[in-house]
Amino acid sequence: MDTALALTTDMKLVLGLVVFTMAMFLFERIRADVVALVVLVLLGLSGLVEPDELFNGFSGNAVISIIATMILGAGLDRTGALNRLAAWLLRRAHGVEQRLLLLTTAVAGLNSSFMQNPSVMALYMPVASRLSSRTGLSLPRLLLPIAAAIVMGGALTMVGNSPLILLNDLLLNANSNLPSGAATIEPLKMFAPLPIGIALLVASLAYFHFFGDKLLRDDSDKGATPARTQSYFAKAYGIEGDVYEMTVTADSPLVGMSLGEAEALRGAPLLLALKSDGEARLAPPAETRIWVGSVLGAMGPKQQVADFAQNQFLRLSTRLRNFADLFNPSRAGISEAVVPATSAYIGKTAGDLHLRKQAGLSLLAINRDKSVLRDNVRTVPMRAGDMLVFHSIWTDLATAAASKDLVVVTDYPKGEQRPHKLKLALTIFAVAMLLALSSRLPVSIALMTGVAGMLIAGVINIDEAYAAINWKTVFLMACLIPLGWAMDSSGAAAWIAGHTIERLPTGTPVWLLEIFIGLLTTMFSLVISHVGATIVVVPLAVNLALAAGGNPTAFALIVALSASNNFMTASNPVISMITGPAGYTGKELWRIGGPLSLIYTVVTVLMVNLLFWGK
Repeated sequence: MDTALALTTDMKLVLGLVVFTMAMFLFERIRADVVALVVLVLLGLSGLVEPDELFNGFSGNAVISIIATMILGAGLDRTGALNRLAAWLLRRAHGVEQRLLLLTTAVAGLNSSFMQNPSVMALYMPVASRLSSRTGLSLPRLLLPIAAAIVMGGALTMVGNSPLILLNDLLLNANSNLPSGAATIEPLKMFAPLPIGIALLVASLAYFHFFGDKLLRDDSDKGATPARTQSYFAKAYGIEGDVYEMTVTADSPLVGMSLGEAEALRGAPLLLALKSDGEARLAPPAETRIWVGSVLGAMGPKQQVADFAQNQFLRLSTRLRNFADLFNPSRAGISEAVVPATSAYIGKTAGDLHLRKQAGLSLLAINRDKSVLRDNVRTVPMRAGDMLVFHSIWTDLATAAASKDLVVVTDYPKGEQRPHKLKLALTIFAVAMLLALSSRLPVSIALMTGVAGMLIAGVINIDEAYAAINWKTVFLMACLIPLGWAMDSSGAAAWIAGHTIERLPTGTPVWLLEIFIGLLTTMFSLVISHVGATIVVVPLAVNLALAAGGNPTAFALIVALSASNNFMTASNPVISMITGPAGYTGKELWRIGGPLSLIYTVVTVLMVNLLFWGK
């Protein structure tokens, strides 16, 4: 390679655009996606990229793959898969903090291998909140380990994060500018980075288990807040969140009783669901009769439910076989609503209003003048200002709230949830992943096959699919991709690589260059986002590898992995999502994330060298 490559006008223009982009991203006076659009326009006006190629980034495999992963993630979210996962994690942890943290972070990392990292973090925010409320483990101790595991787990597959999705397109583009005699760079297979991702995930888990855990802040105030739903209702109203199933036997005195009569019995738990004649429903009307074989869904402390089941000859089951979908937190749960002064409910009882029959709302308690009424609440006339505690399906709650007779104060899922589509969604997703493994199909086509399957099967509708796409991310990537092409085609990347090699001592080992390129990418990602860093540095890394006699694919892979190596600033979209809820300060993030970032670089370079040994 000619290291004395002359600096041309085109090279100066491209390098000037790179500096301009970094400056704009650093000072944040203009939105990142607007800056990317300006760069795209300047590339076209300057002639650095041909007009017929300028907008090809929008139709590239990388952009289509990112759109598809966003929609697939939203489809899985609609089925409540993550809420089921939270319940499973709680059961497996048995209340042990370290075990809960290890399990949650490990599973979050595995989830991020096939979904966009910000999407996984968005799904795990309520999971973390629920785990925090049920265990008393503070959010600052949960969110950063989860975020780190999600970033690390993104390295398990080539669709785990935006830089890796971009990488193959950038490698294929690099082939058109290779010097004569250089071997063609092959795109990486779906699970090519798997060993690296596993090593990074294990490193993250070990870091927080043995070291980072001591640096995490533990909030002294573990009081219940409305955001921590389960602990809040347990402490404020004495309402336990665990649900059990009780099957009515032939010997039970409940046979022939109405549900209202059963609820009035001494020691009765909250009866929230009933399955009779093969039909299961939440908030059954009080006059519904109980028969042999009927299944009751009860909520309350385990001992109370067990005693009631024993006294009434009911067969108790702690596993939800009949009501799993109905009680899925993504579909139903406990909420609070205030009775406004203009409400038609004033002066009427829940029985008068037939709340269960007409609105699908089970009234659990009334908070009035700082006292909680729980006994015979169905017969208590309502007053303006009463805080009503309900258990209901979220869509029924939304319908009731639309009448203006109630003002709901609890945050709840507004969109339609489809837990009954879970198995179908997982099957479609598995098929898409298997197709992506096939070398015959581009990953973008395989993932879009999954999107089409979910749309046809009704897992998600087209409007929800459009809403799931983060257009800012898509636009940012599509507009910056041509900047990477210009870096390569103008020779700017080769010029920088040549002059870098010239200034290095003779015999500098390749692994030292890899560490340098990894740290350089990390620094770029702090300024111009992980997508921008990947697009700018991959052409440079490929040319540096060729000049130093290294493997271009290995160097490029280090760049794509290092672009996500940012646990210290909000320029990493995953970290930006947790700084607010957990209240992390910039100093805390640097103290905890800085050492982890160095570990990330060392593990990445070591594993890439092992993976490409002798290649």
